[in-house]
Amino acid sequence: MARYKLNKFHFHLADNGGWRIRIDAYPLLTRLGAFRTESDWLEWWSYGDRHYVPEDTPGAYGGYYTKEEIRRIVAYAAERFIEVIPEIEFPGHSDEVFAAYPELCCSGRAYTSGEFCVGNPLSLKFMDEVLTEVLELFPSKYIHIGGDECPTVMWEKCPHCKARMKAEGLRRPRQLQNYATARVEKFLNARGRRLIGWDEILEGDDTPTATIMSWRGAKG
Repeated sequence: MARYKLNKFHFHLADNGGWRIRIDAYPLLTRLGAFRTESDWLEWWSYGDRHYVPEDTPGAYGGYYTKEEIRRIVAYAAERFIEVIPEIEFPGHSDEVFAAYPELCCSGRAYTSGEFCVGNPLSLKFMDEVLTEVLELFPSKYIHIGGDECPTVMWEKCPHCKARMKAEGLRRPRQLQNYATARVEKFLNARGRRLIGWDEILEGDDTPTATIMSWRGAKG
C-alpha cells in the first residue's frame, strides 16, 4: 500500500461471515460468532447451514484479532503513513452477533434475522460499548458502521421497534435505520470522529457529517 501511496486501509471486522475483533464487554462475540463450518463463505452462505460453531470446535474455520494484534497492525500501518479505518456493522449484516447474543435481535432467537432490534435499548447500549473499545484501538478520524442491505421486515412486526417509532415520531420502518445511524453519528462526533456508511444510509434523513461509500453507483 505504501509503495502505491494508498493511505487508507478499510479494515472490515464484522459481518455475516464472522466477528473478527475481541471485545472485552462481549466475549461471546468471538467465542461463539467467529467460527463456522465452511472456509468458503459463498458455499457456507448459499448451500451450507449458515451456523456458527464454538471457538474450540475441531476443524472449524475462522478466527479473530486480539487487541494486541490490532495495536500492532495500527502501529505498523502508521509507520507507513496509512490510516486504518475499522468497520463494525450496524444495524444490519449482524447474524454473527445474534449467534452469541440473540436477545439483541427482534425475535430473541439466533438465525432468524440479521438486523438489530432498534427498539431494544440493549442494542443501542451494545453499539456504544463496542465502539468505545474500538475507538481505544483505532485513532483514525473515520469509523465505518456499514449500513447496507438492512431489511425492515422484522422491524415492521416487532412491538419494541413499533414503540420506538411511535416514541420518536417515525413514520416508516426505514426511518429506524436512520435513527440508529444518527445516534451513532452523534456518539462518534462527540469523541472527535466521523462516521462512514454505505450508500443505503442516504435513504433516510440526512446524516450531516457522514461520509458515504457507494457500492450501487455514484448517483447518491
